[in-house]
Amino acid sequence: MKKEFVIERDGRSFVLYAGLLDEAHRKGLKAIRTALLQAPTAENEYVAICQATVETEQGTFMGIGDASPDNVPRLMRPHLLRMAETRAKARALRDAVNIGVAALEELGEPEASGEVEAGGWREGPASGLSEPAGPAGRRGQDDARRGNPATPAQLRAIHSIARERLRLSDAELDQRALSLFGSRVGELTKSQASQLIDALRGPQRGPFGEGHDASRAS
Repeated sequence: MKKEFVIERDGRSFVLYAGLLDEAHRKGLKAIRTALLQAPTAENEYVAICQATVETEQGTFMGIGDASPDNVPRLMRPHLLRMAETRAKARALRDAVNIGVAALEELGEPEASGEVEAGGWREGPASGLSEPAGPAGRRGQDDARRGNPATPAQLRAIHSIARERLRLSDAELDQRALSLFGSRVGELTKSQASQLIDALRGPQRGPFGEGHDASRAS
């Protein structure tokens, strides 16, 4: 696993989904397929469950992911299906490439979340976006000054995904970060950077019921 895809949080190491996908391609990724096992409804307390199947030259690997209003940030609650799919794919990819460290996108609250002072952001798991509770730009700068800026590895991953997948210029990337967090890329916190990585590499096709080849895997 490339170092740029491994980050530290609270003294623990986590891999990024982008790194799992990169490693899977190195090991002969053929396809990633997803299937919806449970749609979120009032009867099941809005828990979405997805299964992912990863096919490589070494065999076939499966993973299950879930998402509910209790383990995603508020802004991602309308996107529970996508969150469940992302987590399922991350788990299947970890098995496929033999990575024992959890993917950051798999984490749910409270472990992957943190609270900041009033007037800031309430940060949810890295697989989603956070809900602004005040002036976002000021929050990003203040939090960075408190010693929680995005890591160099996160910034490299953001620029790499933006350039190679989305063909965004640095100015366009900064504008996207400003629209989400009120801060430029270089001013993001660790949590915001993780969330931006997930937003940039989010599914570009319909999330369920479609198999897709490795060249389009996300």
